[in-house]
Amino acid sequence: MRLASPRPLFFVAFLGSALLIAIALYMEHVMGLVPCPLCIVQRICVIGFGLICLAAAIHGPAKTGRRVYSGFALMFVLAGAATAIRQIWLQSVPADQLPSCLPSLEYMMEALPFQEIARLVLHGTAECAEVSWTMLGMSIPEWSLLGFIGMAILCLWQLLRRD
Repeated sequence: MRLASPRPLFFVAFLGSALLIAIALYMEHVMGLVPCPLCIVQRICVIGFGLICLAAAIHGPAKTGRRVYSGFALMFVLAGAATAIRQIWLQSVPADQLPSCLPSLEYMMEALPFQEIARLVLHGTAECAEVSWTMLGMSIPEWSLLGFIGMAILCLWQLLRRD
């Protein structure tokens, strides 16, 4: 039995990632929650995943193309999940053991090489460990990790299905 075209599933994945970004923007601009550097990295990963899924939905790839798109999308998912896990870990570290806050991104862009900026942002700071919102007892990075797990399941399904 041949499974349906991968197009609808990729399009639904794109819509899901667009919804996640819309929620993040609502939380930032309406609720007033300022995203930390690790939150921004997670957003970039969701956007990357969504754009790849949109391209796959438009293209309508065959078996090999579906796997290529899924593999690239999975790279964004794994990077986002790793970032969310890092932030969850930072939230469990005592406040006195956390690194201090970073200077502004504008200053870092002027004063530091790109590799150093990336290292500092991905390392996380006290700002990234602050839990400013929860729902059902889970913080934003914990919800983000659940989203990345769902995205990973979709990518693995598309990678491993036989048709």
